[in-house]
Amino acid sequence: MLLNVHSPAPRALVALVALSVLAVVLQAGPVEAVAAPRLARSACPETPMSSGGIPRSREYLTALLKCLDKSWSAHFRRTGRTFRKPVVRYYDEPVREVCGFAWPEHAAAFYCIGRDTLVLPLTGAWIEDRTDLYPFKVAAHEYGHHVQSLLGVRKGARSRRYELQADCLAGAFLGSVWPSLSRTRQDWTALLDTTRATGDEGEEHSHGTGANRVRWLERGYRAVSPAACDTWSAPASQVS
Repeated sequence: MLLNVHSPAPRALVALVALSVLAVVLQAGPVEAVAAPRLARSACPETPMSSGGIPRSREYLTALLKCLDKSWSAHFRRTGRTFRKPVVRYYDEPVREVCGFAWPEHAAAFYCIGRDTLVLPLTGAWIEDRTDLYPFKVAAHEYGHHVQSLLGVRKGARSRRYELQADCLAGAFLGSVWPSLSRTRQDWTALLDTTRATGDEGEEHSHGTGANRVRWLERGYRAVSPAACDTWSAPASQVS
């Protein structure tokens, strides 16, 4: 989730910006991906979420953010782009106002566009009493929004293509650090099931259906490259 006050740009312009920054070129005919750097393999062992019954959500997230900073800053250097870390704000409980806006209802973690700020609550169902990879994926998704902002992909905010691209970027990061995680294939399957359950199957249609959230998360995970995350030219059926 993200807070955004920018109005959506025309779809064609958004697609062109997204294609250029994610190392995809338009040619005469179908969109064709070009060779692009993968995220470098790196180590990011998870910090225990609890110790002796004492929650350690902040320690977990702080360690994860260091990995995300290291991974994405290295990728930006390799592609000749300027990188800056996001501002990170931790909260024990939701507050009345954050980033100049009312705290969004039912929010887990979120990103404030225009302020380059990751807001990470240390409580709530998204992180409390969890031993699965869901907090890892959520934080990586919100960091994906920061990557989008650094690349200038922000005019499509509040759209499913924008959110699904963040899922794909989270998957690329997960794929790059997976060998260092003490996780099994069953953990990955459980994460896909949890992600599928967070899809827009009801009245709200902001993040995409469960099936499509899984589709883009897996796509990024397999490719380990942002170039795989071109949601802007994908068929409507893949971004519903």
